[in-house]
Amino acid sequence: MEYQLPELGEGIYEAELVAWHVKPGDVVKRGQSLAEVLTDKASMELPAGFTGTIEALHAEAGSQVKVGEVILTYQAAAAASEPAPPPSRQRAAAAEPKRGPAATASTSALGVKAAPSVRLMARQLGIDLARIKGSGPGGRILVADLTSAGAPAVRPVPATPPPDYGKPGMRIKLQGVRRRIAEHMTLAKRTIPHFAYVDEADVTDLVRLRTALKEPLARAGVKLTYLAFFVKAVVEALKEVPICNATLDEEGQEIVVHDRYHIGIAVAAPQGLLVPVIHDADRKSLQEIAREIDRLGEEARASKLKVEELRGGTFTISSIGGIGGLISTPIIPHPQVGIMGVGKVVKRPVYDAQLNIRPADIVYLSFSFDHRVLDGAVAAVFGNAVIKRLQAPGALLLQAGFGAAGGPG
Repeated sequence: MEYQLPELGEGIYEAELVAWHVKPGDVVKRGQSLAEVLTDKASMELPAGFTGTIEALHAEAGSQVKVGEVILTYQAAAAASEPAPPPSRQRAAAAEPKRGPAATASTSALGVKAAPSVRLMARQLGIDLARIKGSGPGGRILVADLTSAGAPAVRPVPATPPPDYGKPGMRIKLQGVRRRIAEHMTLAKRTIPHFAYVDEADVTDLVRLRTALKEPLARAGVKLTYLAFFVKAVVEALKEVPICNATLDEEGQEIVVHDRYHIGIAVAAPQGLLVPVIHDADRKSLQEIAREIDRLGEEARASKLKVEELRGGTFTISSIGGIGGLISTPIIPHPQVGIMGVGKVVKRPVYDAQLNIRPADIVYLSFSFDHRVLDGAVAAVFGNAVIKRLQAPGALLLQAGFGAAGGPG
């Protein structure tokens, strides 16, 4: 029997086969992971909608496969035989209308949005589509929704591997997320004339505020990093300088200035750089943004991000401070027009207004902008707007509220 690549999302017609989790001769159970595939830098696992033995694999790791293409064949396991019921029982069963989960699934799932391949897999896995909340556009149910909705997890999730920096003399195939990163970076550098602008910010008050909030928020299950403050500051600065919150429509020859604030945050994941997006960051409190940063970072490192969580960014922040760098000049994600790089917070001696030397917490901010859309003077204005917010961090707590009850709890 044939296993075809199912529909993976709205508008997705092909995917890269990253790795097989089975081989010919393996006996698999329903719900077991068959392979990992990659679409638009989001990876997902394909569950088996059958129990049987793998006969052959028809695609190689690193190859592109189209939706509906046969990627493996298998021999289905024979159904367990049961003794036939007496003739009287057979007649009664034939006359009695069908009830139970199977009948419910066949009727209640009719109104849900799902591709035929997803419906088939749901039937094979014994999952009622009417009980599934789809993560696709308009609530459309995707393959990933089935695996999180009750398909048995046969293959244990491996622990996050240590960083792999290669070995001398080895040749590494450019595939998976690494190949997608290469394609996106090449497009950005070939298309966008970058220019960089660097400034420093005295964040002494911000460091004090974070220190005061860190422990009470941790008790509430919120991991408060500096990045949450930078996201808030950037959103407010984008409102002051809207041209920085834009994309360039090259075909239509228009600069599209956005009225929504979707902030991408660069995450160093084991499989490569991913940029999940905090959608509508202007409507979220500092506490909510901190939770979202933590959640997106964990899901990126565990390869669990959904495609829609990687799309729609209008401005991006890349922080290298956690690793230890002072200054970076990051590449702009196409078709955005700007990205901010954040270095580590360091202690420096500075002069105050009375020319007295005092210790201060300093961070370097680097901005890369699309020179086709804006010039250095605008970059400086935007940088000043960000720094102004970082140096008055208390005001950031008031933007979109602070927690459900107005406090750190």
